[in-house]
Amino acid sequence: MAKITTMPKLSPTMEEGVLSVWHKKEGDTVEVDDLLAEVETDKATMEFRAFDKGTLLKQLVTAGATVRIGQPVAIMGAAGEDVSALAKAAGSQAAPSPSAIGRDETLPGVALSRAGAAAESTDAPITAPPQAIRHAPNALDVLMRTELEPEWAPVADTHRGPSRASPYVRKLARERGVDLEAVAGTGKHGRILPRDLEAQKAPAGPPSTELTARQGAPLGAPTLSPPEVRPLSMMRKTIARRLTESKQSVPHFYLTIDVDVDALMLFRESLNIDLAKSAGPDEPAKISVNDLIIKAVAIALKRVPACNSSFSADALLQHTRVDISIAVAVPDGLVTPVVRDADKKSVVAIAREVRELAGRARAKKLTPEEMQNGTFSISNLGMFGIDEFSAVINPPEGAILAVGRVRQEPTVRDGQVVVASRLKMTLSCDHRVVDGAVGAAFLGELRALLAEPLAAAVS
Repeated sequence: MAKITTMPKLSPTMEEGVLSVWHKKEGDTVEVDDLLAEVETDKATMEFRAFDKGTLLKQLVTAGATVRIGQPVAIMGAAGEDVSALAKAAGSQAAPSPSAIGRDETLPGVALSRAGAAAESTDAPITAPPQAIRHAPNALDVLMRTELEPEWAPVADTHRGPSRASPYVRKLARERGVDLEAVAGTGKHGRILPRDLEAQKAPAGPPSTELTARQGAPLGAPTLSPPEVRPLSMMRKTIARRLTESKQSVPHFYLTIDVDVDALMLFRESLNIDLAKSAGPDEPAKISVNDLIIKAVAIALKRVPACNSSFSADALLQHTRVDISIAVAVPDGLVTPVVRDADKKSVVAIAREVRELAGRARAKKLTPEEMQNGTFSISNLGMFGIDEFSAVINPPEGAILAVGRVRQEPTVRDGQVVVASRLKMTLSCDHRVVDGAVGAAFLGELRALLAEPLAAAVS
C-alpha cells in the first residue's frame, strides 16, 4: 500500500532544509537505508535515507525546494499503484498555513506585506488591521517585490489613470517605459498588478518627457536598476538568528593585545623545515601560525580555566575539557568545526585535524556533532589581510579570540628601534562569565606562550 514519505529531522537544530538533489527518480526501486536525496540543513548537507522499501512512485518536491520537517516529499509503494488521490492529499498538507508564513519572517512587516500582495492577486479579503500595514517598512516591500496597498489603506494620488496601481507598480512602469493608461488591470476593481506590465511592450528609446511627468517621476531622475535578490540559505538563516541572539543577550566586552611574534615565526620556519624532511604521506605539508595559536590557546585555557567556561541560568559551567571551535569560511557563510582535547594534542596533530575538518566543512560533509559543544572559539582573518577585528561570541561559549595578520612594524627592543613581527589579537568576553581581570590573565598567559613557542609546542 502506498504511503507518504515526509522530511525527517536530520540534525538537532534543523527546522527546514533545502532538498538539493534527488538520488532516486520516480519508478526506481528503493531498499531500506538507500540514499533518497541530499538535504542542505542549517549546518551541513545531510543524507536523507529511506526508512521503508518499495518503489518511488512520485516526487512531491523538486530539487532546490525548501522543505519543512514533516512536509510530504515523496510517495512510496508498490510498482503501478495509482497514487493520484494520495498526491492530492499530500499537496494540501504541503501548503503552508498563514501562521507558518508569519513564523518564518524575522523582520516586522514582511509577512504582512506578502499577505497583502497575495490578497490583491487572488481577490481574497484582507483582514489585517490598517494600523499594521502603516508600520510595514516601504523599503523592504520594494526589496521583496511585493505590492502593499489594500483598498482600505489611505492613498493620496491625484493621477487618475495610474491611481489604479500601487506606488511600486507605477515605479516599475516608469522603469520599463510603460504607459499605465494603456494597461488593463486584472486585479480587484481593475487594479493594475505587476504581472499586467509583462504583456506591455516598452516604446523604442527612452520614455517620453510627457509620459514621465504624467506618471509622477521627477524630470531627469535616474533610473535605478533593481537589486539582485538572493534567497537566504539554511546556513545564512541560522547565522543571522544565532548571532543576533548573541549580540542582544550576551554582554560583550573586548580586550586587545599586540604581541611580538618574532620567536614564533622563527620556530614555525624551523618546524616546517624538519617536517619537510620527515613527514609521512598523512602528515600536513606545513604548520601554520594558526595551528600554533590553537595549541597556545589550549594551554592558556588550562592555566586560566575560568576563561574556559559557559553561562547557564543557575551556575557557571567551568569545563574540564578544552574543545576549541575553529571558524571556517564556506561559500554560504561560516561553520565552526571543533578540535577536541586540543591541549592534549601535538601541533602536528592539530594541523592535520584542522585541515581535514576545514576540507570537509567546505564540502558540506561535517556531521552536526563535529560542530557542537565547543568550549572556546578562535576566528582568524589574518590570511585575508585583516590587522585587527572583534568577533561575536558563539553561545554558549564564554569567549572568542579574534586573530589578525602578522605584520612587520618598527619596534623598540632593548632601547633600539628594530623591525619586528607583530600580531594583534582581540578577546571578546561574555561579562557574565569572564571578568576583565580573568580575560587579562588569559591573554597574559597567551602572550608568554607565543613569546616562547617551544614551551607551547611540547606541552
